Amino acid sequence: MHVRHLPSPCAPAPADAITGSAWITSLAVPEGPSRTRVDRVQFAPGARTRWHRHPLGQVLVVTEGTGYVQRRGGPAQLIRPGDTVRVAAGEWHWHGATDTTSLTHLAIEELPADGTPTELGEPAGEGEPAAVPAVTRTLLLDQRLPAPRVIDHVEVRRITIAPNENPGLHVHNGPVFGSIESGSAVYQVEGEPEAVLTPGDVFHEPESTRIARFDALGEGVTFLAYFPVGPGETPTLTLLDS
Repeated sequence: MHVRHLPSPCAPAPADAITGSAWITSLAVPEGPSRTRVDRVQFAPGARTRWHRHPLGQVLVVTEGTGYVQRRGGPAQLIRPGDTVRVAAGEWHWHGATDTTSLTHLAIEELPADGTPTELGEPAGEGEPAAVPAVTRTLLLDQRLPAPRVIDHVEVRRITIAPNENPGLHVHNGPVFGSIESGSAVYQVEGEPEAVLTPGDVFHEPESTRIARFDALGEGVTFLAYFPVGPGETPTLTLLDS
């Protein structure tokens, strides 16, 4: 076992493989019988790979930013932190940042025993167009409510919790839906596992359900909260003894 505590050096990505600016940090190289390579790849806004294919395929794990991935003959798909992309062996594809955001992902690849290299094609956008959609719609949450409700309006609130603040055990008198804008928080429905929410994540606090934690972490958290409200109702939060 080897533990490396110091940051690994990064290097510019090969100019013949990337359009724009990108940097590669080698995290693991094949040793002994292992043929697995792990790199962290950071794309500047607008940077993307050429069309290419790997003899044994590849797995991408998005850690920061927003980007696109596209296989030959298919549409470009938006990718964001937490997404995993499995590229099949020999599948032509490209991946990279959007025009306005950076992208960082891990690239995990098994290298062939015979040394067959990755095959590079034309830049994305040449030959077969890189069909990045002008409008992308991604379903983030499809939550069924336990019972029908009469809704006559929806309140939307932007809520900020200071760093390391803990609102405590609480319940809402109606369902709450939310999406994290910035920062992060530990979220837990009582009796269920904890989750760390980060920008782009969505959540649902069920009506009259005890919420054990919505604890802002060190940078605080800001989120949009959506309250579906019935006639004559006012959204309320009731603090409980833990």
